[in-house]
Amino acid sequence: MQRVTQWNLDFAQHSEQGDRYQELAHRVDEALGFMAAAGLTVDHPIMTTTEFWTSHECLHLPYEQSLTRLDSTSGLYYDCSAHMLWCGERTRQLDGAHVEFLRGISNPIGIKVSNKMDPNELVKLIEILNSNNKPGRISIIVRMGAENMRVKLPHLIRAVRRAGQIVTWICDPIHGNTIKAPCGLKTRPFDAILAEGRAFFDVHEQEGSHPGGIHLEMTGQNVTECI
Repeated sequence: MQRVTQWNLDFAQHSEQGDRYQELAHRVDEALGFMAAAGLTVDHPIMTTTEFWTSHECLHLPYEQSLTRLDSTSGLYYDCSAHMLWCGERTRQLDGAHVEFLRGISNPIGIKVSNKMDPNELVKLIEILNSNNKPGRISIIVRMGAENMRVKLPHLIRAVRRAGQIVTWICDPIHGNTIKAPCGLKTRPFDAILAEGRAFFDVHEQEGSHPGGIHLEMTGQNVTECI
């Protein structure tokens, strides 16, 4: 917020709404200055009590492209539709348009992999998306069911380790366990979700690697997608 007058300068200069944007930005600057004078700076604990991040699959390229901006403070391009974007089974082709787009932005990137992923292809994909091997750039989101996890994941971990690539390993125990209930609705058995999560941690312990987190779908609504 302290750099609000520097955000999206290209937008502010060339859009019909530019003057209104600059006026709003200066008002925000004035408010922040008043808060600082009152002793409430960005370092105050009350300003850091909640961090909220957004993420989604990079699927519809015209939408993503329309929300991509050049950061005037760093000279890097960011897709402002989310903090983190990922490519999945449909969009992670090495020579595909989605991978080419993700290669050009500086957001953190996720790669969703199933039991179909070839270890050598994964290494090549990581090299394309993170040629500088920057820590924090790549998260590998694994979704393949409990049994496949124990068989397939070790080969992926070993291939990435041999290549010296820095990644964060994340488990998605939801999407690899989808079944159709007798009524026709899509759902997932909770026991299968739990089994895949346990398999993920077991494999990392056996391989001496570090599990980085779990990707879950959650809602407060009364849904039918888990039994």
